[in-house]
Amino acid sequence: MNVPNFLSLLRLAMVPMFCVAFFQPREDAHLIAAGIYALASLTDVLDGWIARHFHQITRLGRVLDPLADKLMTFSVIACITIAGMIPLWAVVVFFCKEALMGLGALSMYRKVDDVIPSNRLGKASTVAFFAVCLALMLFPGIPREWAAAMIAAALALTLAAALVYLRDYLAVVGRKRKE
Repeated sequence: MNVPNFLSLLRLAMVPMFCVAFFQPREDAHLIAAGIYALASLTDVLDGWIARHFHQITRLGRVLDPLADKLMTFSVIACITIAGMIPLWAVVVFFCKEALMGLGALSMYRKVDDVIPSNRLGKASTVAFFAVCLALMLFPGIPREWAAAMIAAALALTLAAALVYLRDYLAVVGRKRKE
């Protein structure tokens, strides 16, 4: 196991840690959860940089990394929804988009024995979600309408990224059929 894959596994382990910390009956619970989320995000940046810089990109890593990202992001958005910080529709939209992307990745893996690597728009949407969710945890006084608008903007970016992934998926699968 290489370092980037280990960091992705570590990030997966942080998902339940975040959820437990978020719902602790302490005044600083959201601050602790935000710290765990920030640390998880740092491992995401590090594993990607190490994998590219030291040529340690693996097929396992191309599955583990987005899985860890999606589980962490879904857990964060679910927790802030349960806490009443954002409306329920946001988590439903996010979950449906991620479920479709997961099914697409599974389909692609079966058809071409690989998955589409992340792209800039996907990375930008991850950063946007991180910033919005972190802001909501650190500044609980943000009005619900503003929070909904912030999440809607992040969701629009992630849906745009999903369309790019769909385009790439269709291109790769189309080429495979022609072979």
